[in-house]
Amino acid sequence: MDNVEELEKMCQDIIALDSKMRSARLINSRGHLIAGGMKEGLLSLEAQKQDEMMFMELALRVRMRHEFDKEFGEVHFSMSYREKVIVMSFPLNNDDVILISCEKDADFGKIPFDILKIIAPLKSSPMKTF
Repeated sequence: MDNVEELEKMCQDIIALDSKMRSARLINSRGHLIAGGMKEGLLSLEAQKQDEMMFMELALRVRMRHEFDKEFGEVHFSMSYREKVIVMSFPLNNDDVILISCEKDADFGKIPFDILKIIAPLKSSPMKTF
């Protein structure tokens, strides 16, 4: 699934999982946005320049987490419960990552596992690096 249109659809499918979803974005291993974005009608809480910095930092963090795979197993997702939103990241096979944001009152006990089902094809097959 390396077609950008398919990736855009996947991001939209993730946003459609729950009314509390804010965004779904595919970030490549270099921290560049490949697909997805904000839910229609919502504005990002951060400026575009901050988005770019956040994406680069996230890409680095995903690569660094591999250091502990031997001891703890691979990361399936990470979540931050922040003051304004919940942010989740889902690493893919080639260090690309799906970045999700949702409202704080979203069901964070269910949503990440629903997302894992949607992104399973990306994790089980080699993906083109963008």
